[in-house]
Amino acid sequence: MSAKKLKLVLCWHMHQPEYRDMQSGEFKLPWTYLHVIKDYVDMVAHLEAAPAAKAVVNFAPILLEQIEDYSNQVNGYLHDRIAIKDPLLAALVEPAISADPERRLKLLRDCKKANRERQIERYPAFRKLIDMADWVQAHQDSVNYVNSQFVSDILVWYHLVWMGETVKLSDGRVQRLIEKGSGFSLHDRIEIVEIIGDLLSRVIYRYKSLARKGRIELSVTPYAHPIMPLMLQIDCAREAMPGISLPALEHYPGGEERVRWHLQKGVATFRHFFGFEPQGCWPSEGSVSERTLQILAEAGFRWAASGGNVLHNSLHASGMAGNCSPHQPFKVHSADIACFFRDDGLSDLIGFEYSKWHADDAVADLIKHLENIADFDSREPLVSIIMDGENAWEYFPDNGYHFLSALYRRLSEHPRIELTTFAEYLDNAAARMDALPKLVAGSWVYGTFSTWIGDADKNYGWDMLGDVKAAFDRAVANGKLNEQQLLQAQSQLGVCEGSDWFWWFGDYNPGEAVSDFEKQYRLNLTNLYRLLGEEPPAYLALSFTQGSGNPAMGGAMRRGNQI
Repeated sequence: MSAKKLKLVLCWHMHQPEYRDMQSGEFKLPWTYLHVIKDYVDMVAHLEAAPAAKAVVNFAPILLEQIEDYSNQVNGYLHDRIAIKDPLLAALVEPAISADPERRLKLLRDCKKANRERQIERYPAFRKLIDMADWVQAHQDSVNYVNSQFVSDILVWYHLVWMGETVKLSDGRVQRLIEKGSGFSLHDRIEIVEIIGDLLSRVIYRYKSLARKGRIELSVTPYAHPIMPLMLQIDCAREAMPGISLPALEHYPGGEERVRWHLQKGVATFRHFFGFEPQGCWPSEGSVSERTLQILAEAGFRWAASGGNVLHNSLHASGMAGNCSPHQPFKVHSADIACFFRDDGLSDLIGFEYSKWHADDAVADLIKHLENIADFDSREPLVSIIMDGENAWEYFPDNGYHFLSALYRRLSEHPRIELTTFAEYLDNAAARMDALPKLVAGSWVYGTFSTWIGDADKNYGWDMLGDVKAAFDRAVANGKLNEQQLLQAQSQLGVCEGSDWFWWFGDYNPGEAVSDFEKQYRLNLTNLYRLLGEEPPAYLALSFTQGSGNPAMGGAMRRGNQI
């Protein structure tokens, strides 16, 4: 067997969109704190437990701000009894469970939002409560006969099943509550909030500590996770999909200025939390274009990354298909920045297939693929596995605990695989980088922008965004906003420009998720109009997209390759 080694970068992207009503401060959806207590704390615990492991962890700045807000709110409640502005989290500490039938039905609906096989079925006591909640939802008049203890127990269990596996294994309070199983008291519910507060208050510091020790590299995404190439030039979507239908909006007004705003605010937010500036940027959804890379280079970034299909399309357009290894960074002639490309096949194996395997078999299979790459690549390869850092694990047994433990351990011990980071690779004098004459604009999903534009509902969303941006520009040009109002309006506009709203528009997505995100999008736009002193258009009162699909993993993840 060849002794040639392989360098491997594991890059985990941590990202949640802005779930707050920016005017009231209320969290409309609970996913930020739920992913903190399950996925962000588990991932950092796995890294802490594997001293020889290395990884890149990428944070969306708007996620960091929400984690800080949640931590402050929980501490404010525990120390000064200040109300928590998240309805689900606040329900845990209500002295008396609400007697309002609609409120109780909503709590029961919310507490069903967990993976049926891995989270609900794992605990017979919780499964029984969920079966009862299903029956109550099917016979809604019966909610009047549901007592407070039932609602209290399902609330506690919901938060217990969302706890990370490393928390369940190490926190005696969680273990005691799981063992208790029923009859949870107000004291128990407050204890859950105390546990959540502990996890929220330390999670960012734990990543910062690993970065200071050189164990991980921390990188950043533009502030509110916008699709930068489309903001710069909407019709760049045609580079990978010439026949795509585009919005009536021919270009996003002032797009380059807004892209630079997201980058500057993103870096400033990152510096606030971590104390240094990042060397790399995972552009939102790996979305790149030649102009995007130029702006990233001008902003001081050493590296960016995208999807394997972007590289595939670009090599074909450059007449280089089959002439060079994809397992290396490239430099586009017009931008002084290294661009790494995701191995879509290996990344998708983790995201979509290995959850069905025994952990040891899955890790052995991944290592075999890596050994094959090392054997057959003409030079020492650099493989990039780039993944959503949160949504995959609920499909694995025990939140991926066994898989991730084995993954870090076996990769760290492997004689031919060297875990590294993007910045560390570039620091190596022997690092190679081929020139890429032409970059075809696209994202990590299929190498196109079809997840965010082209569908009729997605295009309508862009036209709505164009309308509010025009109103913003008028208000600025007319001097209607004072300095504080301008800062508020800029941030609210940034939230509206986020990619997540467009991801969920379209009938191929699940109905409930589409409804949640399109309501939030219309709220964001409405809030911005009001900040600008304008009456929101009547169309913002009406739902404009519905979903009825059943995509893999609930639609929260996509494969890099279309199947």
